[in-house]
Amino acid sequence: MNPLSALFGAGVAMRNTLYDRGMLKQQRLGGPVVSIGNLCVGGTGKTPFTQLLGDLLMQRGIEFDVLSRGYGRESTEIKVVEPEGNPKDFGDEPLLLAKYFAAKQPENPPKVIVGADRYEAGLFAEQKFGPRLHLLDDGFQHRALARDFDIVLLAPDDADQVLLPVGRLREPLTALKRAHAVVATDAVKVEAFPAMPPLVWRVDRDITIPEQMNREAKVLAFCAIARPHRFFTDLRRHGVQPVAELTFRDHHRYSASDVEKIIREISSSGADCCVTTIKDMMNLGDLVHRLAPIYAVRLLLKLREADAALEEIVKVIQQHKG
Repeated sequence: MNPLSALFGAGVAMRNTLYDRGMLKQQRLGGPVVSIGNLCVGGTGKTPFTQLLGDLLMQRGIEFDVLSRGYGRESTEIKVVEPEGNPKDFGDEPLLLAKYFAAKQPENPPKVIVGADRYEAGLFAEQKFGPRLHLLDDGFQHRALARDFDIVLLAPDDADQVLLPVGRLREPLTALKRAHAVVATDAVKVEAFPAMPPLVWRVDRDITIPEQMNREAKVLAFCAIARPHRFFTDLRRHGVQPVAELTFRDHHRYSASDVEKIIREISSSGADCCVTTIKDMMNLGDLVHRLAPIYAVRLLLKLREADAALEEIVKVIQQHKG
């Protein structure tokens, strides 16, 4: 193992040991907490899975909120995300979630709360909106907040990764033994992992191409996501063959100079239009109009045997109340 990764791993192991032995205390909220996380840095579909799980909870009439750190925002205080707000105030993924839930249930949408301290954010939410289920965004490593159910999303290449800062792993693969369930597509070979929880939930992953987009057009594809190659592969699978591709750092908030770079690439490649992700479209802000015509694709996840999976979570909620 690389010395830097070995040093990082030793620190992670010590921290986990302190929590496992109760030497570092976890704080517990009044309502049950379901964590949605991963092993690697970014790119496993936590936001679309949170949307999916939120849909299932709304169908059951179960009240919930989402607690998020709000990565990339300029403020640090606890805030309720406003669906019509700006990514710089709330973070791009919390804002995506707030917009999604407001569109699905406009009369009383589930709240998304951002705060550096997720426990304090949860207390704020309970005082303002009452006790309810909390979905903890990107929470697998956030052990300071006690949770009742840990869900970990896996990507096909997670088993081949090494620890930070050399690789993408936040902690060793054996950490999966802490989880209650993993979520994976068929491309994930669970036998490649040294430790697995008892529940493996399979999902089908796909993207939606806007109907008004001509798939035979000359397309410039760009994105700022953790695993950009998956986005480009998805486009080709749907018959969209980009004449050029551009990538930016995950969560990148686009500037006027970035847009100029994209425009130059449009000119040099002879592209007729642009295609990007929903998250990137939001991070472009008002600059998006300079790239018209531009289309956004959405990542969709479908959980197989969703009712059975939700029953496992409901069981935990009932145990928490008991």
